[in-house]
Amino acid sequence: MPICNAENFQLFLNEFSLNKPNEFKIIVLDNGAFHNAKSLIIPNNITHLFLPPYSPELNPAEKVWKHFKRKFTNKCYKTLDEISNFFTETIRTLKCRKHQIYL
Repeated sequence: MPICNAENFQLFLNEFSLNKPNEFKIIVLDNGAFHNAKSLIIPNNITHLFLPPYSPELNPAEKVWKHFKRKFTNKCYKTLDEISNFFTETIRTLKCRKHQIYL
């Protein structure tokens, strides 16, 4: 989806509920505003489990983002290719670290 908002999240919920409709689904969510929108209609086969506020250690995305944050912020990139190269190289570094740790 192009943006994170309640309308797109509703589309996701609707489609997700149709996948194996007899299965009950639990979605673990952070406290993003669109996850709590009053306009959302939660399908009967889905429930939300919200992470506690201010708990980045429980959010897997935060564990990855921490490797990018300090290197990426306060820098000026002239092209999208420069940004893409930054993320490609950072991910490549993370993969190398992962293999070194588990070898």
